[in-house]
Amino acid sequence: MAENTKGNAFDFGLFKRLMTFTRPYRFRVYFVAVAAILISLFAVLRPIYLELAIDEGISPKDLDSLLYYLGLMLAVLLGESLFQLLFIYFATWLGQTVVKDIRVKLFGHMLEFKMQYYDKSAVGRLVTRAVSDIETISSIFSEGLFMIISDLLKMSVIIGVMLYKSWQLSLIVFAILPFIMYATRIFQRAMKSAFEDVRTQVANLNSFVQERVTGMKIVQIFSREKVEREKFGEINKKHMKAWNKTVWYNSIFFPIAEMATSITIGLLVWYGGLRAAENDVITIGLVTAFIQFSQMLFTPLRQIADKFNTLQMGMVAANRVFGILDTESKIEDKGTKEFTSIEGAISFEQVRFSYIEGEEILRGIDLEVKAGETVAIVGATGAGKSTIINLLGRFYEIDSGTIRVDGVDIKDVKISSLRNEIAVVLQDVFLFADSILNNITLNNPNISEAEVEEAARVIGVDQFIQSLPNGYHYNVKERGAMLSSGQRQLIAFLRAYVSNPSILVLDEATSSIDSNSEQLIQMAIDKITKGRTSIVIAHRLATIKKANKIIVMDKGKIVEMGTHKELLKKEDGFYRNLYEVQFMQEETV
Repeated sequence: MAENTKGNAFDFGLFKRLMTFTRPYRFRVYFVAVAAILISLFAVLRPIYLELAIDEGISPKDLDSLLYYLGLMLAVLLGESLFQLLFIYFATWLGQTVVKDIRVKLFGHMLEFKMQYYDKSAVGRLVTRAVSDIETISSIFSEGLFMIISDLLKMSVIIGVMLYKSWQLSLIVFAILPFIMYATRIFQRAMKSAFEDVRTQVANLNSFVQERVTGMKIVQIFSREKVEREKFGEINKKHMKAWNKTVWYNSIFFPIAEMATSITIGLLVWYGGLRAAENDVITIGLVTAFIQFSQMLFTPLRQIADKFNTLQMGMVAANRVFGILDTESKIEDKGTKEFTSIEGAISFEQVRFSYIEGEEILRGIDLEVKAGETVAIVGATGAGKSTIINLLGRFYEIDSGTIRVDGVDIKDVKISSLRNEIAVVLQDVFLFADSILNNITLNNPNISEAEVEEAARVIGVDQFIQSLPNGYHYNVKERGAMLSSGQRQLIAFLRAYVSNPSILVLDEATSSIDSNSEQLIQMAIDKITKGRTSIVIAHRLATIKKANKIIVMDKGKIVEMGTHKELLKKEDGFYRNLYEVQFMQEETV
Protein backbone atom coordinates (compact mmCIF):
# COMPACT_ATOMS: atom_id res chain seq x y z
CA MET A 1 0.00 0.00 0.00
CA ALA A 2 2.90 2.34 0.68
CA GLU A 3 3.85 2.09 -2.99
CA ASN A 4 0.47 3.45 -4.04
CA THR A 5 1.12 6.86 -2.55
CA LYS A 6 4.83 7.03 -3.26
CA GLY A 7 5.55 9.81 -5.71
CA ASN A 8 1.90 10.82 -6.19
CA ALA A 9 0.84 14.31 -5.17
CA PHE A 10 -2.38 12.95 -3.74
CA ASP A 11 -3.91 9.49 -3.43
CA PHE A 12 -7.67 9.82 -3.89
CA GLY A 13 -8.25 6.14 -3.19
CA LEU A 14 -6.60 6.47 0.21
CA PHE A 15 -8.46 9.72 0.86
CA LYS A 16 -11.81 8.12 -0.03
CA ARG A 17 -11.11 5.29 2.39
CA LEU A 18 -10.25 7.74 5.13
CA MET A 19 -13.47 9.65 4.56
CA THR A 20 -15.54 6.50 5.23
CA PHE A 21 -14.76 7.08 8.91
CA THR A 22 -16.71 10.37 8.80
CA ARG A 23 -20.00 8.70 7.82
CA PRO A 24 -21.34 8.42 11.39
CA TYR A 25 -20.76 12.18 11.75
CA ARG A 26 -22.02 13.32 8.34
CA PHE A 27 -24.28 16.07 9.75
CA ARG A 28 -21.28 17.75 11.34
CA VAL A 29 -19.46 17.41 8.02
CA TYR A 30 -22.38 19.19 6.35
CA PHE A 31 -22.28 21.95 8.96
CA VAL A 32 -18.55 22.47 8.42
CA ALA A 33 -19.19 22.69 4.66
CA VAL A 34 -21.94 25.30 5.14
CA ALA A 35 -19.71 27.29 7.51
CA ALA A 36 -16.93 27.26 4.89
CA ILE A 37 -19.33 28.69 2.27
CA LEU A 38 -20.53 31.44 4.61
CA ILE A 39 -16.96 32.34 5.57
CA SER A 40 -16.17 32.75 1.86
CA LEU A 41 -19.14 35.06 1.34
CA PHE A 42 -18.37 37.17 4.41
CA ALA A 43 -14.72 37.46 3.39
CA VAL A 44 -15.62 38.87 -0.05
CA LEU A 45 -18.05 41.42 1.38
CA ARG A 46 -15.36 43.20 3.40
CA PRO A 47 -13.39 44.61 0.42
CA ILE A 48 -16.64 45.51 -1.34
CA TYR A 49 -17.84 47.56 1.64
CA LEU A 50 -14.37 49.09 1.96
CA GLU A 51 -14.57 50.21 -1.70
CA LEU A 52 -17.98 51.76 -1.08
CA ALA A 53 -16.80 53.43 2.15
CA ILE A 54 -13.96 55.11 0.25
CA ASP A 55 -15.84 56.04 -2.92
CA GLU A 56 -19.17 57.04 -1.34
CA GLY A 57 -18.03 58.10 2.10
CA ILE A 58 -14.45 59.36 2.23
CA SER A 59 -14.02 60.83 -1.28
CA PRO A 60 -17.26 62.88 -1.24
CA LYS A 61 -16.84 63.49 2.52
CA ASP A 62 -20.22 61.95 3.30
CA LEU A 63 -20.07 61.05 7.01
CA ASP A 64 -23.42 59.21 7.07
CA SER A 65 -22.43 56.92 4.20
CA LEU A 66 -19.04 56.32 5.76
CA LEU A 67 -20.59 55.32 9.11
CA TYR A 68 -23.16 53.16 7.32
CA TYR A 69 -20.56 51.15 5.42
CA LEU A 70 -18.29 50.93 8.45
CA GLY A 71 -21.25 49.44 10.35
CA LEU A 72 -21.77 46.90 7.58
CA MET A 73 -18.06 46.05 7.65
CA LEU A 74 -18.28 45.49 11.41
CA ALA A 75 -21.34 43.23 11.04
CA VAL A 76 -19.62 41.21 8.31
CA LEU A 77 -16.48 40.92 10.44
CA LEU A 78 -18.49 39.63 13.43
CA GLY A 79 -20.37 37.14 11.25
CA GLU A 80 -17.14 35.91 9.65
CA SER A 81 -15.49 35.55 13.08
CA LEU A 82 -18.45 33.60 14.47
CA PHE A 83 -18.54 31.10 11.62
CA GLN A 84 -14.74 30.88 11.61
CA LEU A 85 -14.92 29.87 15.29
CA LEU A 86 -17.61 27.25 14.63
CA PHE A 87 -15.77 26.01 11.55
CA ILE A 88 -12.47 25.49 13.39
CA TYR A 89 -14.16 23.88 16.42
CA PHE A 90 -16.20 21.33 14.49
CA ALA A 91 -13.41 20.56 12.01
CA THR A 92 -11.04 19.85 14.91
CA TRP A 93 -13.74 17.89 16.78
CA LEU A 94 -14.34 15.78 13.68
CA GLY A 95 -10.60 15.10 13.31
CA GLN A 96 -10.21 13.95 16.91
CA THR A 97 -13.35 11.80 16.75
CA VAL A 98 -12.24 10.06 13.56
CA VAL A 99 -8.81 9.51 15.07
CA LYS A 100 -10.41 7.91 18.12
CA ASP A 101 -12.38 5.51 15.92
CA ILE A 102 -9.36 4.58 13.81
CA ARG A 103 -7.17 4.07 16.88
CA VAL A 104 -9.73 1.76 18.51
CA LYS A 105 -10.07 -0.21 15.27
CA LEU A 106 -6.29 -0.44 14.86
CA PHE A 107 -5.70 -1.60 18.42
CA GLY A 108 -8.49 -4.17 18.14
CA HIS A 109 -6.91 -5.44 14.92
CA MET A 110 -3.47 -5.67 16.54
CA LEU A 111 -4.92 -7.68 19.42
CA GLU A 112 -5.83 -10.44 16.97
CA PHE A 113 -2.43 -10.72 15.29
CA LYS A 114 -0.52 -13.97 15.48
CA MET A 115 2.45 -14.10 17.81
CA GLN A 116 4.49 -14.63 14.65
CA TYR A 117 3.66 -11.07 13.57
CA TYR A 118 5.07 -9.64 16.80
CA ASP A 119 8.13 -11.91 16.50
CA LYS A 120 9.03 -10.06 13.30
CA SER A 121 7.79 -6.52 14.09
CA ALA A 122 9.61 -3.81 16.02
CA VAL A 123 7.54 -2.66 19.00
CA GLY A 124 8.65 0.95 18.57
CA ARG A 125 7.27 1.06 15.02
CA LEU A 126 3.93 -0.34 16.12
CA VAL A 127 3.75 2.24 18.92
CA THR A 128 4.50 4.99 16.36
CA ARG A 129 1.67 3.77 14.13
CA ALA A 130 -0.85 3.52 16.99
CA VAL A 131 0.03 6.85 18.64
CA SER A 132 1.87 9.55 16.67
CA ASP A 133 0.88 8.46 13.15
CA ILE A 134 -2.80 8.34 14.06
CA GLU A 135 -2.56 11.72 15.80
CA THR A 136 -1.10 13.12 12.58
CA ILE A 137 -4.21 11.91 10.73
CA SER A 138 -6.36 14.27 12.82
CA SER A 139 -4.59 17.24 11.20
CA ILE A 140 -6.14 16.22 7.85
CA PHE A 141 -9.47 17.44 9.20
CA SER A 142 -8.47 20.17 11.63
CA GLU A 143 -5.75 21.86 9.55
CA GLY A 144 -5.77 20.25 6.12
CA LEU A 145 -8.84 19.12 4.22
CA PHE A 146 -11.56 21.50 5.42
CA MET A 147 -9.20 24.47 5.56
CA ILE A 148 -8.19 23.82 1.94
CA ILE A 149 -11.85 23.52 0.88
CA SER A 150 -12.67 26.75 2.68
CA ASP A 151 -9.75 28.55 1.04
CA LEU A 152 -10.65 27.23 -2.42
CA LEU A 153 -14.24 28.41 -2.02
CA LYS A 154 -13.04 31.81 -0.89
CA MET A 155 -10.66 32.07 -3.84
CA SER A 156 -13.38 31.04 -6.32
CA VAL A 157 -15.79 33.69 -5.04
CA ILE A 158 -13.04 36.32 -5.05
CA ILE A 159 -12.11 35.56 -8.66
CA GLY A 160 -15.76 35.86 -9.72
CA VAL A 161 -16.22 39.19 -7.94
CA MET A 162 -12.94 40.54 -9.34
CA LEU A 163 -13.98 39.76 -12.92
CA TYR A 164 -17.34 41.39 -12.31
CA LYS A 165 -15.76 44.53 -10.85
CA SER A 166 -12.91 45.10 -13.35
CA TRP A 167 -11.53 42.72 -15.92
CA GLN A 168 -8.49 44.99 -16.49
CA LEU A 169 -7.37 44.90 -12.85
CA SER A 170 -8.25 41.19 -12.74
CA LEU A 171 -5.84 40.51 -15.62
CA ILE A 172 -3.00 42.09 -13.62
CA VAL A 173 -3.70 39.72 -10.73
CA PHE A 174 -4.22 36.72 -13.00
CA ALA A 175 -0.93 37.37 -14.79
CA ILE A 176 0.96 36.63 -11.57
CA LEU A 177 -1.35 33.80 -10.48
CA PRO A 178 0.09 31.02 -12.77
CA PHE A 179 3.58 31.70 -11.48
CA ILE A 180 2.48 31.24 -7.85
CA MET A 181 0.43 28.15 -8.74
CA TYR A 182 3.41 26.57 -10.51
CA ALA A 183 5.71 27.29 -7.55
CA THR A 184 3.06 25.87 -5.21
CA ARG A 185 2.82 22.66 -7.26
CA ILE A 186 6.57 22.09 -7.17
CA PHE A 187 6.59 22.84 -3.46
CA GLN A 188 3.82 20.31 -2.78
CA ARG A 189 5.65 17.51 -4.59
CA ALA A 190 8.92 18.23 -2.84
CA MET A 191 7.25 18.33 0.57
CA LYS A 192 5.42 15.05 -0.09
CA SER A 193 8.74 13.25 -0.49
CA ALA A 194 10.25 15.09 2.46
CA PHE A 195 7.39 14.17 4.80
CA GLU A 196 7.61 10.49 3.86
CA ASP A 197 11.26 10.62 4.88
CA VAL A 198 10.33 12.39 8.14
CA ARG A 199 7.79 9.70 9.12
CA THR A 200 10.31 6.95 8.36
CA GLN A 201 12.95 8.57 10.55
CA VAL A 202 10.45 9.17 13.37
CA ALA A 203 9.58 5.45 13.33
CA ASN A 204 13.29 4.52 13.39
CA LEU A 205 13.90 6.91 16.28
CA ASN A 206 10.94 5.57 18.31
CA SER A 207 11.95 1.98 17.69
CA PHE A 208 15.56 2.57 18.75
CA VAL A 209 14.66 4.45 21.93
CA GLN A 210 11.97 1.94 22.96
CA GLU A 211 14.32 -1.04 22.55
CA ARG A 212 17.23 0.61 24.39
CA VAL A 213 15.07 1.80 27.28
CA THR A 214 13.58 -1.69 27.61
CA GLY A 215 17.01 -3.31 27.43
CA MET A 216 18.87 -0.67 29.47
CA LYS A 217 20.09 -3.26 31.95
CA ILE A 218 21.92 -5.16 29.20
CA VAL A 219 23.37 -1.92 27.83
CA GLN A 220 24.82 -1.03 31.22
CA ILE A 221 25.94 -4.55 32.16
CA PHE A 222 28.11 -4.72 29.04
CA SER A 223 29.19 -1.05 29.18
CA ARG A 224 27.67 -0.23 25.79
CA GLU A 225 26.59 3.29 26.73
CA LYS A 226 29.13 4.98 24.44
CA VAL A 227 28.31 2.75 21.47
CA GLU A 228 24.55 3.21 21.88
CA ARG A 229 24.99 6.97 22.29
CA GLU A 230 26.88 7.07 18.99
CA LYS A 231 24.21 4.97 17.26
CA PHE A 232 21.50 7.25 18.62
CA GLY A 233 23.45 10.26 17.39
CA GLU A 234 23.50 8.83 13.86
CA ILE A 235 19.78 8.05 13.87
CA ASN A 236 19.01 11.49 15.32
CA LYS A 237 21.15 13.12 12.64
CA LYS A 238 19.10 11.41 9.91
CA HIS A 239 15.94 12.58 11.66
CA MET A 240 17.27 16.15 11.78
CA LYS A 241 18.26 16.05 8.09
CA ALA A 242 14.77 14.87 7.13
CA TRP A 243 13.19 17.81 8.99
CA ASN A 244 15.78 20.27 7.68
CA LYS A 245 14.79 19.30 4.15
CA THR A 246 11.23 20.50 4.86
CA VAL A 247 12.60 23.71 6.38
CA TRP A 248 14.72 24.31 3.26
CA TYR A 249 11.73 23.94 0.93
CA ASN A 250 9.68 26.34 3.08
CA SER A 251 12.50 28.89 3.17
CA ILE A 252 12.56 28.93 -0.64
CA PHE A 253 8.84 28.95 -1.36
CA PHE A 254 7.46 31.57 1.00
CA PRO A 255 9.84 34.44 0.05
CA ILE A 256 9.05 33.78 -3.63
CA ALA A 257 5.31 33.88 -2.91
CA GLU A 258 5.70 37.07 -0.86
CA MET A 259 7.66 38.72 -3.68
CA ALA A 260 4.94 37.81 -6.20
CA THR A 261 2.28 39.35 -3.94
CA SER A 262 4.25 42.58 -3.57
CA ILE A 263 4.77 42.85 -7.35
CA THR A 264 1.02 42.39 -7.89
CA ILE A 265 0.17 45.17 -5.43
CA GLY A 266 2.70 47.46 -7.10
CA LEU A 267 1.20 46.83 -10.54
CA LEU A 268 -2.33 47.41 -9.21
CA VAL A 269 -1.34 50.74 -7.64
CA TRP A 270 0.55 51.82 -10.79
CA TYR A 271 -2.13 50.92 -13.31
CA GLY A 272 -5.16 51.62 -11.15
CA GLY A 273 -3.71 54.87 -9.83
CA LEU A 274 -3.06 56.20 -13.35
CA ARG A 275 -6.57 55.26 -14.48
CA ALA A 276 -8.13 56.79 -11.36
CA ALA A 277 -6.16 60.01 -11.90
CA GLU A 278 -7.62 60.23 -15.42
CA ASN A 279 -11.13 60.10 -13.88
CA ASP A 280 -11.72 56.70 -15.46
CA VAL A 281 -14.25 54.09 -14.27
CA ILE A 282 -11.53 52.73 -11.98
CA THR A 283 -11.73 54.49 -8.62
CA ILE A 284 -9.43 54.73 -5.61
CA GLY A 285 -11.89 52.56 -3.69
CA LEU A 286 -11.82 49.90 -6.42
CA VAL A 287 -8.01 49.87 -6.46
CA THR A 288 -8.01 49.53 -2.68
CA ALA A 289 -10.54 46.69 -2.91
CA PHE A 290 -8.41 44.92 -5.53
CA ILE A 291 -5.34 45.20 -3.33
CA GLN A 292 -7.34 43.42 -0.63
CA PHE A 293 -8.73 40.93 -3.16
CA SER A 294 -5.22 40.07 -4.40
CA GLN A 295 -3.99 39.54 -0.85
CA MET A 296 -7.05 37.45 -0.06
CA LEU A 297 -6.38 35.42 -3.21
CA PHE A 298 -2.63 34.92 -2.82
CA THR A 299 -2.52 34.42 0.94
CA PRO A 300 -4.82 31.37 0.89
CA LEU A 301 -2.90 30.09 -2.12
CA ARG A 302 0.34 30.30 -0.16
CA GLN A 303 -1.36 28.79 2.88
CA ILE A 304 -2.91 26.05 0.78
CA ALA A 305 0.60 24.87 0.03
CA ASP A 306 1.33 24.73 3.75
CA LYS A 307 -2.05 23.12 4.50
CA PHE A 308 -1.54 20.69 1.66
CA ASN A 309 1.70 19.70 3.37
CA THR A 310 -0.28 19.04 6.52
CA LEU A 311 -2.75 17.04 4.45
CA GLN A 312 0.09 15.11 2.81
CA MET A 313 1.72 14.35 6.13
CA GLY A 314 -1.61 13.07 7.41
CA MET A 315 -2.06 10.98 4.27
CA VAL A 316 1.39 9.45 4.67
CA ALA A 317 0.49 8.60 8.26
CA ALA A 318 -2.88 7.20 7.13
CA ASN A 319 -1.12 5.07 4.55
CA ARG A 320 1.09 3.56 7.24
CA VAL A 321 -1.84 2.96 9.60
CA PHE A 322 -3.97 1.37 6.88
CA GLY A 323 -0.96 -0.76 6.03
CA ILE A 324 -1.32 -2.39 9.46
CA LEU A 325 -5.12 -2.55 9.19
CA ASP A 326 -4.71 -4.36 5.86
CA THR A 327 -2.28 -6.86 7.34
CA GLU A 328 -3.84 -10.30 7.54
CA SER A 329 -1.93 -12.04 10.29
CA LYS A 330 -4.38 -13.72 12.58
CA ILE A 331 -5.27 -17.29 13.39
CA GLU A 332 -8.40 -18.30 11.52
CA ASP A 333 -11.11 -18.72 14.10
CA LYS A 334 -13.57 -20.95 12.23
CA GLY A 335 -14.38 -23.08 15.24
CA THR A 336 -18.02 -23.44 16.20
CA LYS A 337 -17.73 -25.52 19.36
CA GLU A 338 -17.38 -24.07 22.84
CA PHE A 339 -15.98 -25.79 25.91
CA THR A 340 -18.16 -25.48 28.99
CA SER A 341 -16.09 -27.87 31.08
CA ILE A 342 -13.38 -30.28 30.00
CA GLU A 343 -11.43 -33.06 31.62
CA GLY A 344 -8.14 -31.96 30.03
CA ALA A 345 -7.01 -34.91 27.90
CA ILE A 346 -4.52 -33.75 25.25
CA SER A 347 -3.22 -35.49 22.14
CA PHE A 348 -0.76 -34.49 19.42
CA GLU A 349 -0.98 -36.60 16.26
CA GLN A 350 1.90 -36.30 13.78
CA VAL A 351 2.22 -32.57 14.44
CA ARG A 352 4.72 -30.70 12.30
CA PHE A 353 5.52 -27.02 12.68
CA SER A 354 8.03 -24.42 11.50
CA TYR A 355 8.39 -20.76 12.43
CA ILE A 356 10.26 -20.21 9.17
CA GLU A 357 9.17 -22.12 6.10
CA GLY A 358 11.48 -25.03 5.41
CA GLU A 359 12.99 -25.05 8.92
CA GLU A 360 10.92 -27.51 10.96
CA ILE A 361 10.90 -27.13 14.72
CA LEU A 362 8.55 -30.05 15.44
CA ARG A 363 8.96 -33.13 13.26
CA GLY A 364 5.99 -35.40 13.53
CA ILE A 365 5.17 -35.22 17.26
CA ASP A 366 2.88 -37.89 18.74
CA LEU A 367 1.90 -37.22 22.32
CA GLU A 368 -0.83 -38.38 24.72
CA VAL A 369 -1.57 -36.64 28.01
CA LYS A 370 -4.36 -38.15 30.11
CA ALA A 371 -6.80 -35.96 31.99
CA GLY A 372 -5.41 -34.96 35.39
CA GLU A 373 -1.84 -36.04 34.59
CA THR A 374 1.23 -33.96 35.28
CA VAL A 375 3.61 -34.27 32.36
CA ALA A 376 7.14 -32.85 32.38
CA ILE A 377 8.92 -31.96 29.14
CA VAL A 378 12.71 -31.75 29.18
CA GLY A 379 15.36 -31.29 26.54
CA ALA A 380 18.09 -29.02 25.32
CA THR A 381 17.42 -25.43 24.28
CA GLY A 382 15.74 -25.35 20.88
CA ALA A 383 14.40 -28.88 21.16
CA GLY A 384 10.82 -27.62 20.70
CA LYS A 385 9.51 -27.70 24.27
CA SER A 386 7.96 -24.22 24.37
CA THR A 387 6.68 -24.64 20.82
CA ILE A 388 4.37 -27.43 22.00
CA ILE A 389 2.82 -24.98 24.47
CA ASN A 390 2.43 -22.28 21.83
CA LEU A 391 0.62 -24.68 19.52
CA LEU A 392 -1.69 -26.01 22.23
CA GLY A 393 -3.12 -22.52 22.78
CA ARG A 394 -3.22 -21.86 19.01
CA PHE A 395 -0.84 -18.93 19.22
CA TYR A 396 0.71 -20.36 16.05
CA GLU A 397 -0.83 -22.52 13.34
CA ILE A 398 0.58 -26.01 12.80
CA ASP A 399 1.88 -27.03 9.36
CA SER A 400 0.23 -30.46 9.50
CA GLY A 401 -1.18 -32.99 11.93
CA THR A 402 -3.88 -32.67 14.59
CA ILE A 403 -4.04 -31.42 18.16
CA ARG A 404 -7.02 -32.55 20.21
CA VAL A 405 -8.37 -31.61 23.64
CA ASP A 406 -10.84 -34.15 25.06
CA GLY A 407 -10.90 -35.73 21.60
CA VAL A 408 -11.94 -32.51 19.85
CA ASP A 409 -9.70 -30.95 17.17
CA ILE A 410 -8.77 -27.55 18.56
CA LYS A 411 -9.43 -26.00 15.13
CA ASP A 412 -13.10 -26.86 15.66
CA VAL A 413 -13.20 -24.92 18.94
CA LYS A 414 -13.54 -21.14 19.25
CA ILE A 415 -10.15 -19.73 20.17
CA SER A 416 -11.48 -17.77 23.14
CA SER A 417 -13.20 -20.88 24.50
CA LEU A 418 -10.01 -22.93 24.12
CA ARG A 419 -7.77 -20.38 25.78
CA ASN A 420 -10.20 -19.90 28.65
CA GLU A 421 -9.50 -23.52 29.62
CA ILE A 422 -5.71 -23.10 29.56
CA ALA A 423 -3.57 -21.05 31.96
CA VAL A 424 0.11 -20.45 31.26
CA VAL A 425 2.84 -19.38 33.66
CA LEU A 426 5.95 -18.25 31.81
CA GLN A 427 9.54 -17.94 32.95
CA ASP A 428 9.59 -14.23 32.09
CA VAL A 429 6.54 -12.95 33.95
CA PHE A 430 4.95 -9.85 32.48
CA LEU A 431 3.16 -7.52 34.88
CA PHE A 432 1.40 -4.31 33.90
CA ALA A 433 1.99 -0.99 35.65
CA ASP A 434 -1.06 -1.51 37.85
CA SER A 435 -2.10 -2.96 41.19
CA ILE A 436 -1.36 -6.55 42.17
CA LEU A 437 -5.11 -7.22 42.21
CA ASN A 438 -5.59 -6.04 38.62
CA ASN A 439 -2.53 -7.97 37.49
CA ILE A 440 -4.06 -11.12 38.97
CA THR A 441 -7.61 -10.68 37.69
CA LEU A 442 -6.61 -8.83 34.50
CA ASN A 443 -9.70 -6.69 35.19
CA ASN A 444 -12.04 -9.67 34.90
CA PRO A 445 -15.26 -8.49 36.61
CA ASN A 446 -16.19 -12.11 37.39
CA ILE A 447 -13.26 -12.47 39.81
CA SER A 448 -13.79 -10.61 43.08
CA GLU A 449 -11.10 -9.36 45.46
CA ALA A 450 -12.38 -11.80 48.11
CA GLU A 451 -11.88 -14.71 45.70
CA VAL A 452 -8.35 -13.55 44.97
CA GLU A 453 -7.53 -13.32 48.66
CA GLU A 454 -8.96 -16.79 49.31
CA ALA A 455 -6.97 -18.24 46.38
CA ALA A 456 -3.81 -16.56 47.71
CA ARG A 457 -4.33 -18.21 51.11
CA VAL A 458 -4.87 -21.60 49.47
CA ILE A 459 -1.59 -21.56 47.56
CA GLY A 460 0.30 -19.82 50.36
CA VAL A 461 1.11 -16.38 48.91
CA ASP A 462 -1.35 -14.23 50.90
CA GLN A 463 1.19 -13.35 53.57
CA PHE A 464 3.71 -12.10 51.01
CA ILE A 465 1.12 -9.85 49.33
CA GLN A 466 -0.25 -8.49 52.63
CA SER A 467 3.28 -7.51 53.64
CA LEU A 468 3.47 -5.02 50.75
CA PRO A 469 2.27 -1.41 51.15
CA ASN A 470 -1.46 -1.31 50.29
CA GLY A 471 -1.45 -5.10 49.94
CA TYR A 472 -3.42 -6.21 46.91
CA HIS A 473 -3.64 -2.60 45.73
CA TYR A 474 0.14 -2.14 45.64
CA ASN A 475 1.22 -0.74 42.26
CA VAL A 476 4.04 -2.90 40.88
CA LYS A 477 5.04 -0.26 38.25
CA GLU A 478 6.08 -1.06 34.70
CA ARG A 479 6.79 -4.77 34.09
CA GLY A 480 6.57 -5.37 37.85
CA ALA A 481 9.82 -3.53 38.54
CA MET A 482 8.97 -3.11 42.24
CA LEU A 483 8.97 -6.88 42.84
CA SER A 484 11.70 -9.51 42.77
CA SER A 485 11.64 -12.23 40.11
CA GLY A 486 10.37 -14.73 42.68
CA GLN A 487 7.58 -12.39 43.78
CA ARG A 488 6.54 -11.79 40.20
CA GLN A 489 6.46 -15.53 39.70
CA LEU A 490 4.15 -15.95 42.70
CA ILE A 491 1.78 -13.35 41.23
CA ALA A 492 1.80 -15.29 37.95
CA PHE A 493 0.92 -18.55 39.75
CA LEU A 494 -1.95 -16.83 41.54
CA ARG A 495 -3.14 -15.31 38.26
CA ALA A 496 -3.23 -18.79 36.72
CA TYR A 497 -4.94 -20.30 39.76
CA VAL A 498 -7.83 -17.79 39.98
CA SER A 499 -8.68 -18.35 36.31
CA ASN A 500 -9.56 -21.93 37.32
CA PRO A 501 -8.15 -23.61 34.20
CA SER A 502 -8.69 -27.20 33.16
CA ILE A 503 -5.16 -27.32 31.73
CA LEU A 504 -2.16 -25.68 33.39
CA VAL A 505 1.11 -24.97 31.61
CA LEU A 506 4.32 -24.06 33.43
CA ASP A 507 6.84 -22.99 30.81
CA GLU A 508 10.17 -22.97 32.71
CA ALA A 509 8.28 -21.07 35.38
CA THR A 510 10.66 -22.08 38.17
CA SER A 511 14.02 -21.52 36.51
CA SER A 512 14.79 -18.00 37.75
CA ILE A 513 13.48 -17.86 41.30
CA ASP A 514 15.40 -16.77 44.38
CA SER A 515 15.93 -19.07 47.36
CA ASN A 516 13.47 -17.15 49.54
CA SER A 517 10.65 -17.73 47.08
CA GLU A 518 11.55 -21.32 46.14
CA GLN A 519 9.61 -22.96 48.96
CA LEU A 520 6.53 -20.79 48.38
CA ILE A 521 6.62 -21.48 44.67
CA GLN A 522 7.00 -25.21 45.12
CA MET A 523 4.01 -25.18 47.48
CA ALA A 524 2.04 -23.11 44.92
CA ILE A 525 2.92 -25.59 42.17
CA ASP A 526 1.69 -28.51 44.26
CA LYS A 527 -1.59 -26.72 44.93
CA ILE A 528 -2.41 -25.50 41.44
CA THR A 529 -1.43 -28.70 39.62
CA LYS A 530 -3.54 -30.87 41.91
CA GLY A 531 -6.55 -32.37 40.13
CA ARG A 532 -5.90 -30.79 36.72
CA THR A 533 -3.91 -31.64 33.62
CA SER A 534 -0.51 -29.99 33.89
CA ILE A 535 2.33 -29.68 31.42
CA VAL A 536 5.58 -28.59 32.99
CA ILE A 537 8.66 -27.47 31.14
CA ALA A 538 11.00 -27.41 34.08
CA HIS A 539 14.59 -26.97 35.15
CA ARG A 540 13.92 -27.97 38.76
CA LEU A 541 14.38 -31.63 39.58
CA ALA A 542 11.66 -31.69 42.27
CA THR A 543 8.97 -30.80 39.76
CA ILE A 544 10.18 -33.34 37.22
CA LYS A 545 10.42 -36.21 39.70
CA LYS A 546 6.77 -35.74 40.74
CA ALA A 547 5.50 -35.88 37.15
CA ASN A 548 3.37 -38.83 36.08
CA LYS A 549 5.29 -38.90 32.83
CA ILE A 550 8.47 -37.28 31.52
CA ILE A 551 8.83 -36.49 27.82
CA VAL A 552 12.34 -36.02 26.52
CA MET A 553 12.75 -33.98 23.34
CA ASP A 554 15.69 -33.53 21.02
CA LYS A 555 15.78 -31.60 17.74
CA GLY A 556 12.03 -31.43 17.38
CA LYS A 557 11.28 -35.06 18.17
CA ILE A 558 10.23 -37.03 21.22
CA VAL A 559 13.12 -39.37 21.85
CA GLU A 560 12.14 -40.84 25.23
CA MET A 561 9.08 -41.08 27.45
CA GLY A 562 8.48 -42.56 30.89
CA THR A 563 8.71 -41.93 34.63
CA HIS A 564 11.80 -40.59 36.32
CA LYS A 565 12.87 -44.02 37.51
CA GLU A 566 12.13 -45.72 34.18
CA LEU A 567 14.18 -43.25 32.22
CA LEU A 568 17.14 -43.43 34.58
CA LYS A 569 17.38 -47.17 33.93
CA LYS A 570 18.13 -46.61 30.24
CA GLU A 571 21.82 -47.00 29.58
CA ASP A 572 23.20 -43.98 27.72
CA GLY A 573 19.68 -42.54 27.42
CA PHE A 574 18.98 -38.90 26.67
CA TYR A 575 17.28 -38.30 29.99
CA ARG A 576 19.94 -40.11 31.98
CA ASN A 577 22.68 -38.04 30.32
CA LEU A 578 20.69 -34.87 30.89
CA TYR A 579 20.08 -35.85 34.50
CA GLU A 580 23.76 -36.52 35.15
CA VAL A 581 24.82 -33.22 33.62
CA GLN A 582 22.03 -30.95 34.82
CA PHE A 583 20.12 -32.50 37.73
CA MET A 584 22.49 -34.73 39.73
CA GLN A 585 24.30 -31.80 41.30
CA GLU A 586 20.98 -30.26 42.29
CA GLU A 587 19.85 -33.53 43.90
CA THR A 588 23.13 -33.81 45.77
CA VAL A 589 22.75 -30.30 47.10
